[in-house]
Amino acid sequence: MPTFLAVVYYGLIASDVYISESRFVIKSADQKRSQMSTLANLVQTTGISGGQEQTNEVLTFVRSRDALRSLEKNPGVSSRFSVPEADVFSRFPRPFSSSSFESLFKYYSDMVDARFDSDDGTAIIKVHAFKPFDSYIINKRLLDLSEGLVNRLNARAQAKAIAEAQKQVELATNRARAARVALGQYRNAQSVIDPAKQAVGVLEISNSLIAQRAALLAQIELMQSVAPRNPSIPALRSRARALTVQIASQDSRVVGSGSGIASKMGGYESLLVEQEFASQSTTAANAALVQARADAQRQQYYLERVVDPNIPDQPLLPKRLINIITVAGAALCLYFIAWMFMVGVLEHAPDND
Repeated sequence: MPTFLAVVYYGLIASDVYISESRFVIKSADQKRSQMSTLANLVQTTGISGGQEQTNEVLTFVRSRDALRSLEKNPGVSSRFSVPEADVFSRFPRPFSSSSFESLFKYYSDMVDARFDSDDGTAIIKVHAFKPFDSYIINKRLLDLSEGLVNRLNARAQAKAIAEAQKQVELATNRARAARVALGQYRNAQSVIDPAKQAVGVLEISNSLIAQRAALLAQIELMQSVAPRNPSIPALRSRARALTVQIASQDSRVVGSGSGIASKMGGYESLLVEQEFASQSTTAANAALVQARADAQRQQYYLERVVDPNIPDQPLLPKRLINIITVAGAALCLYFIAWMFMVGVLEHAPDND
């Protein structure tokens, strides 16, 4: 009876199933540029190492409910699994099953196979359908969705890396701006532009006055030794005293008072150092931003189709003869087990005579 039912189902009822297969690898742009003729690089280009994590993410997405929701749009994948060509036991919804999304997801998991082939380093997507074109369309749509996922992952990683670098640039720029404002406010409050340069200028004036006073004192001493009663000596002494007052005044501008240039040097130099450090930090942050953008471009991944989805020209499932032989063999084994069990029971049954 099981063999007869199998012959009836697989011979008269079971619908043909067409399988569309595609293969892809995920590589990085940096990996592509580094391809050389060495064995190590040849192995790398197969996708065994580079992009393995991204490949697993894509395969997980293909097997997920999100992929099924995307496939349900324009037109829905459920309609391709409910075609009249499918028998009542194979189409969606199956007998004793609802047409809910969870039932569709379980059905989708049986009809779509996404896995990684470690032998050749490629990801495989196999789609089962009851029409050749339906299996091709679903497979192609899954590849398109996978490419979109890779692009979104690239954009997300790139945006995250660049956003962090941009944040550092903004912090450094704000710090440099605050340092410039603080330095300008200090100059206005202290009535000073550059204390170091101003101090040099004042000291140059003071040194010039000291030189003039020294020459004048030498002239006075000479005149006193040659002509002590020279009437110009008092005027020269008055001039020497005036020079001394001017020298003291110039020195007091640099040191010796709370408003001297020397008292302003500490605060000015601290602000100047902060401004220079903030400027260097801004330069470094901008360089890091440029590097982050370059790294983001170099580390982007892309999906490369090794085998495009095919439109099958003949059904690969079900394997009718193999399935019938399998059912017949299983039924025969069960028959012999039951027969041996009954023989054993009869042999050990008590004799009523």
